[in-house]
Formats: sequence, C-alpha cells, structure tokens
Amino acid sequence: MPSVHGNTSGIKASQTRALEKLYNRRVVPESFMGPELARRVAELSREIGRQVGLLIDRSGNVVSVILGDAHKLFIPELGRSRAGSSRFRGLRLVHTHLRGEPLAQDDLTDLALLKLDVVIVIQAGLNGLPGAVEYAHLMPPDGSSEMWRIEQRPSVHGWDEDFVAFIADLEAQFRKGDHLRRVEDGLGAVLVSVTTGDAASAHLSLEELERLADAAGLEVVDSVLQVRRKLDGKTLVGQGKLNDLLLRAMHLGAETLVFDQDLSPSQLRNVATITELKVLDRTQLILDIFAQRATTREGKLQVEIAQLRYRKPRLAIMPTAMSRLTGGIGGTGPGESKLEINRRRADERLKRLEKELSRLAKGRDQRRARRKRMGLPLASIVGYTNAGKSTLLNKVTHSDVKAEDALFATLDPTSRRFRFPAEREIILTDTVGFIRRLPKDLVQAFRATLEEVIQADLLLHVVDAADPGLELHIAAVEEILETLGAGQTPTVLVLNKIDLVEPAEWRSLADRTGGIPVSSKDDWGLDRLLVTMEDVLFHQTERAPIAPDMQEE
Repeated sequence: MPSVHGNTSGIKASQTRALEKLYNRRVVPESFMGPELARRVAELSREIGRQVGLLIDRSGNVVSVILGDAHKLFIPELGRSRAGSSRFRGLRLVHTHLRGEPLAQDDLTDLALLKLDVVIVIQAGLNGLPGAVEYAHLMPPDGSSEMWRIEQRPSVHGWDEDFVAFIADLEAQFRKGDHLRRVEDGLGAVLVSVTTGDAASAHLSLEELERLADAAGLEVVDSVLQVRRKLDGKTLVGQGKLNDLLLRAMHLGAETLVFDQDLSPSQLRNVATITELKVLDRTQLILDIFAQRATTREGKLQVEIAQLRYRKPRLAIMPTAMSRLTGGIGGTGPGESKLEINRRRADERLKRLEKELSRLAKGRDQRRARRKRMGLPLASIVGYTNAGKSTLLNKVTHSDVKAEDALFATLDPTSRRFRFPAEREIILTDTVGFIRRLPKDLVQAFRATLEEVIQADLLLHVVDAADPGLELHIAAVEEILETLGAGQTPTVLVLNKIDLVEPAEWRSLADRTGGIPVSSKDDWGLDRLLVTMEDVLFHQTERAPIAPDMQEE
C-alpha cells in the first residue's frame, strides 16, 4: 500500500494505517469532493491534531495522502506536469483546516506553481464533522490582474456542481487565453527593479530598462518595482516576492525575468533555479543588444570579449543552467555558441580575441596618425544613447549614416570630413552612445574604439532636451568621459530635440546648463553650433548670436 507523505513523526501506528486506508477511497468523477470521504478526513485530522490532505486525480482516485502540522501541508514532489501551458496537472488538492482559517497564501501559491485543478479547504469541526468549504481555481489570462478566484460553500453536502464540466470549461478558457496572450518565440518578459532609496529615480530607470528590453527584441508584459530596506543577498527581491513574480510570469505567459540591477553569479543561479525562467540582469541585456547590433568584425570582437568577461565568473557555479541564464535574447550574436565553455577555454578564447582586436586597433591608430599629420582637428560627438548623435552628424556633414529612434542604433564609430565656411576642415566622428551603469567590461572592450573620444580636440556632448532624466544622463556621460580620461577635453553641450520642448522651457534649460539649443531634425540652431565649434577649435574670439530661427515668436 502507498505510504503517507509529509510530517508523519509522532503519530500512532493505528493512525498511520487509518491514513493509508484513504488510498482505497474514491470520489465520483463528477463531484468536487464526496461527503463520506470529507467526513473521514475531517475525523482523522481532528483526532491527530494536524492538517490532512489528499491529491485526487480526475478519475476520483486518491493518489497521495499528505500529513502536515496544525498550520500547513508540505506537498511532495509531483514530477513534471502535463504538456501544454493551458493544461492543468489533472490533480486537485483537498485538505483540512483546524482553526477556522481561510485559504492561505501557501494554498494559492501551490495552486499556481503546481498547476492544480483546484485547491479545496474543508473546516474540520471540533466534533470531527466537515464544516464550511472554500475552494480556489486559477483564472485565465483575459487582461485582468486576477490570477485566481476563491469560492465558498456552506458544506460538502448538497454541493452538486459538476466537476468534469467545470474543469473542461476552465481549460477551454485557458486555451483561448493562451491564444490571446501568446508571445512569439518565448520573448515575453517581466521587468524587475529593486531599490532601497528614491522610488522616483527607480521608476525612471525602470522605464529605461523597458526601452532596453524593446531594443533587445523582448515584449514587456509587466514591470514591477520593489522598495526594500535591504537587498536580499540570495535573490535580491526575497523569496516571497520571487514567488509573486513567478506567478505573474506564468499568468502573462512570460518566460524571461529581466532585473534592472546587476545580479551576482549566486543570485542568478538562485533565481533561475527557483523560477525555472530565463534570467537576465541589466548588464546581460545591454550585452545582448550590442551582440545583435554589431556588424563590423571589430564590433563583433569587442562584444564577444565583453560577453566572455561577464560570463567567466558565472561558468563555475552554473554548469547546467547557463543556457537558461545567459543565452542571449534572440539566439543570435557573437559568442553565443560558447555558453558551455569552462574557464580554461574561456581564457584561451579571450586571449585570441584580444590579440585580433589589437591588430585591428593598430589599423585604426595608423589612420588616426595620418589625420594628425594632415593637421586636421578631431571633434567627437558623444552623449547618451538615442540623444540624436547620428542625426546631428548627418545634418552637419550631409551624410546618410544610419540613424533611428532606438537605443544603441550606432555601435561602430563613423568619421566624416567637414569644412567650415572659412575653408577650415575638421574630422567629425560619431561614437557609440553611453548609458547609466554602462557595463565596465563593455567600456574596456570598446576602449580601442573610444580612442576617438580620448584623442578628440573637441567633444560635442549631445543631450535629449525633451527627456525628463536629462540631468541624470548628463551626469552619466560626464562620469564615463572622466573614466576614459577625457574629462578635461573642451566640450560643447548640445541641447538637441528642442522641437519637442516648449520655447520657455528650452531657453531656461540653456541658461541653466550653458548648452546650445538645436533641433537636428529641423536644422534649428545648427548655425550657432557650427560657429561655436569653429571658435573652440581655432580659438576665435567672436561669439555667434542666437540664430533668427531660434527666436521666440
């Protein structure tokens, strides 16, 4: 005879035999719970002083008898569930409560995580008779935030609802909901941010993470911001919140959790193990975007080097889960076939890539040296990603460099000659965009490319004047420039996209920051910008007045 699961210590042999005999009982398939079996379970629960639970299949057979303590049950390992996201496990959990308490959060969590048909709680009265009944079932993903529904019945007696028809209808609703919510190729994602400080700043960062996820090809189905006194060392968010995230991801059909914070290797392992979802942190997301956008050999090398440096400390503790943890967004990109390599092979690969990148960098150095011999000043366009740097380059030099409204649309530097009206020529270079908390491995890998910034005679720091987080963006770019050793380079602040800002607002911003307001899209303010550039580069003394097209009407 099958054994009793759970907390069986301290009970009598006769009570163990009585529990084992519950396997011989059966429920009519059309019934949620038979009155006779409910009465026997309530009697045993009251006699032992512990919760008694049954797992019953759709044929009405008892497949597991579980003994808990006075407060809760501990459900045994159930194995893999039935195939199909709209399919339930085919088991219902029926268990007793001894103190009149309602369905617990643990019951609802088990309902969702184990994909049970229903969870039924029967109140075991002091006389050993079954009392009121409460049951819960999952709700289909129909656009509402309700994940389950709880129903009450006064007793198991007279509860004549047809269980077979109920579960068939519920699964049909889930199949319909699955069709409505389906996210192609498993790219649905739930975004997660945790903060111990200012919630407003965290909201801005979470909005930026959503744009990063969109740039990576993910479909964001939900975003969650948690404010904590202290970050959880094991999972960052804490076990309870992690369960909530898993339930939310299941309900919305998401297969990826994206954290706005960088996770330690152990945190990545813990979150992935508990949720069995794909887990990305901010650094990995940015690396994936760069992997997808890199087109030149040099760019691909730089990204793969950054990926390997990021993954190396994670290889040792995640030998079986790397494909789930750091497999990239779309299954493409340099280096993604190397997820299973060990540290030794990673080191060998890094050395080869760095050697090849060094060879390519020498060619860039030679071209840079030729420009210096020609006496051409170098001006580099820097700024936060998607601030309009490539559009500005195109407008000023009449080029057709790829420019789009997306994060990190430009990875490889582009240089163009530009001639001022006074017949003076310069080299104008567009560089990769910066972002807050830009991965250090990425900065290090792209250092050869960023030499254009380090050796520039003038920096054009382009800012999106319409972005509410522009102050943070300016600070982030200045911090990266300081890290690169370009903090003392003459810099002109360019307030771009003023066509999206009220005149009074951009004028106040210009007064406050000393920046030059322009609209690369509509050519506003470019004349003044060019005069200022020429002034700084060639030490002229005259300053340009505000262009007529910039005056307020």
